[in-house]
Amino acid sequence: MKYGFVLPNGDARVAADLARAAEDAGWDGFFVWEPVWGVDAWVSLTAAAMVTRRIRLGTLLSPISRMRPWKLASETATLDNLSGGRVILSVGLGATDTGFAAFGEVTDRRTRAELLDEGLDILTGLWRGQPFSYEGTHYKIQPTDFMVPPPPIQQPRIPIWVVGAWQRPKSMARVLRYDGILPNTLTAEGGHRPLTTDDVREIKAYIDTNRTETMPFDIVAEGTTPGDRPDEAAEIVRGWADAGATWWIEAMWSIFDQPDIADSVRRRVEQGPPRIDDRPQTTDHG
Repeated sequence: MKYGFVLPNGDARVAADLARAAEDAGWDGFFVWEPVWGVDAWVSLTAAAMVTRRIRLGTLLSPISRMRPWKLASETATLDNLSGGRVILSVGLGATDTGFAAFGEVTDRRTRAELLDEGLDILTGLWRGQPFSYEGTHYKIQPTDFMVPPPPIQQPRIPIWVVGAWQRPKSMARVLRYDGILPNTLTAEGGHRPLTTDDVREIKAYIDTNRTETMPFDIVAEGTTPGDRPDEAAEIVRGWADAGATWWIEAMWSIFDQPDIADSVRRRVEQGPPRIDDRPQTTDHG
């Protein structure tokens, strides 16, 4: 089990400061969310990369349907090189109530799914290098030899975690092509419901049976744990690990209702992950 922390709020300076604190406290990953308009995720992660050495850096998540895939390919590959191969990219359709309509972004679910699939094709194709061409419904790309950037350090690609609607065939087929799942569990009527450890067991069995890719695969669970009660926190995470989850993401989204957001976030980061193993929890920056 690996442990990540997603920053609920803060600018690039805050991200850098807390990423270093997270690395020192023994977290394995530090993540930021990517808004339609707001603090830029890749600037924040770049700032974090400059003051850390080990911790993985990524988004939770990047809605490719509203992005230029070649711009995202540039950002991710550049950061992967800068950080020494520490990037994780999480992708999905995104939440349309975060400003999609206000800025004229596509809100139709089917179209966003098409843009996501084509965007991923282009992203991974550009990472592989030139010559690359693409002919899709929404994008048409010709090879170029103009100032071609270096590929990512991580090969054959930067790990991609995909939001997967369990048990929707099209969504899960997309998940199988990549490197991890952020499970989205649905009711029979199509509404959202909380993920359970039984869901994770079923997802793991499905992945083990149907996935043909040889790269490692992650199953990501998220929630909150009491950092001041490490035994209780570890017991919460143990259930997810036993079910087959490979990452636990500490996600303090409800923190927005509290008056001391910055202090609460820093305190939880410094308390460290809800660890169920014996790895060292500190990092020497030299």
